Amino acid sequence: QVQLVESGGGLVQAGGSLRLSCAASGSIFSINDMGWSRQAPGKQRELVANITRGGSTNYSDSVKGRFTVSRDNAKNTVYLQMNSLKPEDTAVYYCDGDIKIARFIPVRKYWGQGTQVTVSS
Repeated sequence: QVQLVESGGGLVQAGGSLRLSCAASGSIFSINDMGWSRQAPGKQRELVANITRGGSTNYSDSVKGRFTVSRDNAKNTVYLQMNSLKPEDTAVYYCDGDIKIARFIPVRKYWGQGTQVTVSS
């Protein structure tokens, strides 16, 4: 069993910052890519950022220059530093990880339960 647990969401004023964390635990052999996506009310889930095990990153155009994704491989944790937040960043943020639970078991994507981020104007 693998669990991803997010923390750090909340309410912040426009222009403010939040830092999300997501820790993976359980029967983990290795973790490849990790990332963040978000879903606003009435909208489809969209990719926010992802990061490879080696630290290469990718961002959506809407957050580039404002958000930074990082990870601590020793802690099986991925972070999302969000600066200059805008009301349109309001959404439930989900982390995910491409995880192997054993050497000969294929990689599978696991998701966290989500954390609410609300940005007031």
